[in-house]
Amino acid sequence: MSVSVSANESSSSRDERPAATSPRKPSRRWRVVDIVVASVIGVACGVVFWAWGLAWTPLDSALSFLPGLSGLLAGGWLFAGVLGGLVIRKPGAAIYTEVMAAVVSMLIGTQWGFSTLIWGVLQGLGAELVLAAFMYTTWRLHVALLAGAGAGVVVALLDTSFSSIAATAIEYKVVYGVSAVVSGVLLAGLLSWLAARGLARTGALSRFASGRSAEARV
Repeated sequence: MSVSVSANESSSSRDERPAATSPRKPSRRWRVVDIVVASVIGVACGVVFWAWGLAWTPLDSALSFLPGLSGLLAGGWLFAGVLGGLVIRKPGAAIYTEVMAAVVSMLIGTQWGFSTLIWGVLQGLGAELVLAAFMYTTWRLHVALLAGAGAGVVVALLDTSFSSIAATAIEYKVVYGVSAVVSGVLLAGLLSWLAARGLARTGALSRFASGRSAEARV
């Protein structure tokens, strides 16, 4: 009898143990809230893009002491994709937010017209490819910096090949290209990473993995 009770107790204790569960992989499907928040980010960034375009001429003049140094301003048009990618954490988020920002700034009115949209698509793609290279699973600072650098490389190639800069000397293009990548790393990469962390800590991103990961660290 005692043996039977022991066996039953042993069986019961095994049944009460929590079943081992494998970690749940984050879904890559877009939700309505993802679209809404990505759109809000894109619109807000688009207004900043437009304002940055107004400031471009005086800032470009201030940097004219070294030809090509105006590439440092490029990051002001690159951060939307990186920020959107860091917040939404879904495939296509970087392209979506960068394109949305480009469209908004174009509709408000920029001196670059329709080319703003083309630049926006390719700049967003530059950031998106970096996030995809990490399989949309790593969101640390170095990934944000590399995403900003990716967008910087794209805008450097576009500006030095298809804008008025294309007719300048090779030395100008080199300085511009390096400056644009540095700007992408700092303005688009670092600042977007800090902004995403700041938003997460306010609780505004509680419905996103980016917000929950910040809460877990706290």
